[in-house]
This record gives sequence, C-alpha cells and structure tokens, in this order.
Amino acid sequence: MTVAVEDGFDQWARAELAAVESALETWVPAAAPAGLGEAMRYGVLDGGKRLRPLLVLAACRAVGGQREAALRAAVAVELIHAYSLVHDDMPCMDNDVLRRGKPTVHVKCGEAQAMLAGDAMQALAFEVLTPVDGGMAPALQARLVGLLARSAGHAGMAGGQAIDLASIGRGLDEAELRDMHRRKTGALLQASVMMGAACGHATAATESALSDYGWAIGVAFQVVDDILDVTQSAATLGKTAGKDQSDNKPTYVSVLGLDAARREAQALRLQAHEALAASGLGPAAAWLGILADKVVEREN
Repeated sequence: MTVAVEDGFDQWARAELAAVESALETWVPAAAPAGLGEAMRYGVLDGGKRLRPLLVLAACRAVGGQREAALRAAVAVELIHAYSLVHDDMPCMDNDVLRRGKPTVHVKCGEAQAMLAGDAMQALAFEVLTPVDGGMAPALQARLVGLLARSAGHAGMAGGQAIDLASIGRGLDEAELRDMHRRKTGALLQASVMMGAACGHATAATESALSDYGWAIGVAFQVVDDILDVTQSAATLGKTAGKDQSDNKPTYVSVLGLDAARREAQALRLQAHEALAASGLGPAAAWLGILADKVVEREN
C-alpha cells in the first residue's frame, strides 16, 4: 500500500466519520422524555470505532451509489450496534461495567433506563431508514430495512447472542464457534457492506463477492476480539480485559490456541482481499481493502 493511498483513505475516513457523528447528533433526540434521550446519546455518541458505518460508506463509494442513502444506512447500522452493546452489557447478559472507556449505560443510568434506551435506538434505526420526506425510493428503503433486520434478528446478531449465553461453561468445536460468531458479530458487519452496495447498482457477481468479503471480515473481527481479550489491557481495550476467560466462554483462543487464532485472522484477511479482487471493482474497492487490514491489525 502506498503512502498516498493510505493518506487518501485517512482523509476520506475522517470526513465520513465527522458526517456520521453529525448525523447521530442530529437524529438521536436529546429531548426524548424522562431522561431517555440522554441515555440514548450516552450509549451511542462520542465513542467506538464506527467500523460499520465506514463499511457502509466504503461499499457505497465502491459501487458509485447514493451517498445520502448510505449515510442513513451508516447511522442505522451504528444504532443497531449501539443498542446491542447496551443490552449485552446488562447484568442479565454479560454483566459488563466498562464500555468504550466509560461506565456502561446501565451503570450510568440504571438497568430499566438502559433497557429502554436500547429499545429506542433499535426503533430509531428503522425510522432513519424510512424518511417521510421522499428522499429515498421506497424500494431502496425496503431493501435496506430487510438487510438490517435479518442481520440483527434471530438468524443473526440476536441468535448469536443466544448461542453465546447458552454456551457458557460448555465446549464448542470450531464449526459451532464460527457459526455463533458469524451470527453474533459477523452478520451485522456483512450487512453493513451489503447495505452500502444496495445504495448503488452493483451486478449480481459484484454483490456476491462483496458478501464474501463481508463474511470474511465479520468473522475476522471476532477472531481478533478474542485475541485482544487475552493480550491487551482494559486501558487499551476500553472494556474489561480477560472477561471471556473469567466467564468460561468459548473463544477462538480457547478452542484453537493463541497462535492458531492469529493464523486464522490472517487467513480471513486474505479471503477478504481475494473476494475484493473477484468483485470486478478494481481500485474503487481500495478503501474496503484497507478496512479489512485495519480489522485484523487493530489493537482495541
């Protein structure tokens, strides 16, 4: 990768992250009643890598899609991700007290308010995707809503979390572990790519290749998460380190071992780049390639 390409990506990413943050500031209502808006904004603003929005916007850019539609999709997918973290952190789930370097929403605002904030963010995601001003074609609205709903529901993120909770204290083989994480983490990352692609006019072959790319980075993200959980400090991660091990949860490290998990992450990165090469998008997919590298090379 040349310095010019890396600099170009960094400039693009900064501008798009600022746009996403501004849109979240605008669309997440501070005035929601009884402190609900404050809890929602605490849970989603000013924190996180915003990887999912960047995947939406990079995929849209690669296929020459409608950026304004993609910006709505980027905000929607981040709202779904944020709601899932709020709920996952609660005592009835993972019982985490630290997220993004600050107290989790239920610690800050109470359990009932955290539950409602997550519920409201989930609903707001679909509100953002269905503007009433006619600015997005109904067919595109329906496509984006379908992609997001399927990735977040029983076949995706929620189903993966259910498997995760049911797996505490018992062994999973590699295939079962991959299925769990494909749902829990991978589905929403894959959907982010496909939502961006849906904002353009990609061919069936290109969409299939982008789906393969999204699958590979979705699983890679979780493999790296499992590695970081045992190799980094809480200060670096912004969340409690070593928690999967202390909770006796199956992870790629516990199932494969640390060195094999690292090799798996690199193999998935290669699969992601091979999928981009098969997409027919050429240099237009460069930002997606850089994002695949960043998923694997990150330290938090």
